[in-house]
Amino acid sequence: MEIKVLGTGCAKCKATADLIAQVAAEAGKKVEIVKVEEMRQIVGYGVMTTPAVVVGEKVVHKGSVPSRAQILTWLA
Repeated sequence: MEIKVLGTGCAKCKATADLIAQVAAEAGKKVEIVKVEEMRQIVGYGVMTTPAVVVGEKVVHKGSVPSRAQILTWLA
């Protein structure tokens, strides 16, 4: 499963990627986290606030670090 984290490399973007990796590992799910830092690509998803998360090419979260519960729903 591929999960994209959209953001310019800020602390919240890094925390989001790290948290997704941690929750996936704890749940026994194999994920590939792709960091998208190019502003043109981020805007292409219609995102104006980061961090944002894309699952299955659909934006599922934006503007903050997601909760563990949210991440688990994406991994289901």
